[in-house]
Amino acid sequence: MADLFDNGAVSAATGPRPLADRLRPTCLAEVIGQRQVLGEGAPLEVMLSSGSLSSLIFWGPPGVGKTTIARLLAHETDLHFVQISAIFTGMPDLRKVFEAAKIRRQNGQGTLLFVDEIHRFNKAQQDGFLPHMEDGTILLVGATTENPSFELNSAVMSRAQVLVLERLELADLEHMTQRAEQELGKALPLDGHAREALLEMADGDGRALLNLVEQIAAWKTDHNLTPPELSKRLQRRAAQYDKSGDAHYNLISALHKSVRGSDPDAALYWFARMLEGGEDPRYLARRITRMAVEDIGLADPQAQAVCLQSWETYERLGSPEGELAIAQALVYLALAPKSNGIYVGYKAARRAAKETGSKPPPKHILNAATSLMRDQGYGDGYAYDHDAEDGFSGQNYFPDGMERPSIYEPVERGFERELKKRKDYFAKLRAQRKT
Repeated sequence: MADLFDNGAVSAATGPRPLADRLRPTCLAEVIGQRQVLGEGAPLEVMLSSGSLSSLIFWGPPGVGKTTIARLLAHETDLHFVQISAIFTGMPDLRKVFEAAKIRRQNGQGTLLFVDEIHRFNKAQQDGFLPHMEDGTILLVGATTENPSFELNSAVMSRAQVLVLERLELADLEHMTQRAEQELGKALPLDGHAREALLEMADGDGRALLNLVEQIAAWKTDHNLTPPELSKRLQRRAAQYDKSGDAHYNLISALHKSVRGSDPDAALYWFARMLEGGEDPRYLARRITRMAVEDIGLADPQAQAVCLQSWETYERLGSPEGELAIAQALVYLALAPKSNGIYVGYKAARRAAKETGSKPPPKHILNAATSLMRDQGYGDGYAYDHDAEDGFSGQNYFPDGMERPSIYEPVERGFERELKKRKDYFAKLRAQRKT
């Protein structure tokens, strides 16, 4: 078995290596992004400088450096690095890992155990880490894409510090692309706009970006490609969304607060994002009906009836046509005290959702459901619209850094003429609140 692994190591060193592997940082200073945990005065920098590295949980989306940072932490602290995945590891495997770590500790070396997808371990498996964390047999570094407040045992959480890793910014992705071009010894055959489109396609995922760069670098072309030519050759990555995970709760919070904030554009945008992620339209119909009761009430008694009618219409038509009726009720609620305006707005929202991928809601409109989320700034600065002048705060409900689009455009016909007046009124108030 040892010979087999030794031969494999030689083969890996001499055989072809993917670009992402060739560009793997060799020290923490080379890691791109994540300054909030690695920068001066940040948690990991403080731990390393004081020589007191503790067990950690890295919470963040795919491709942002969780595995790389864990490996480099082991190198910086002279700990033996062991990596396992909760998807492929059972209790017998864990026992072998712990036994090996005990032997290693008796011989004077500690073990940093990196557990990928740690949220996939059940309660009993998570409890199995506790005695080995407490007696110093292992230093646990877990990685999860799900909210650890909901997915990890409180006992594990109490013994580990949660660090949030964020999607890579466009500037980070550009830096990574430049580093890749240096490694490849040539520039990518893309014009400026196509290069920007490439970074957007990566959707904050550094590993995905390097895979795309490696594909493009292999293309034979006699000119720099334009965005349409790039899109023809590459498929845009699907937006990150888990119908039962953290994104689900964040997006429904954003949808609800957008309606409460009298913003039909943002409401349609988040509605489309959830549909693009595969959300059940019936769930949305139920939540929208609740919004009518909670945030509209007797100010417009017809709002609840509109929601119920739209829900019934969906049940009769099914998908995809029935979602348009729910969108119509959503806009009615957002503008509460028609033409093809709703249909055009609905399609524009779907296009916007496809183009913007997985940009998160701004933290000030996310519910702070746990102390961890409050510590991360969830809900900070949210202005409750009912307490604001005119019952309207004018806050931004779109992702930070996203240019505000105009999605729903009422026409000058029928009752929609009145809706246009109301939308224009809120737009005027919004502009005033910004000055």
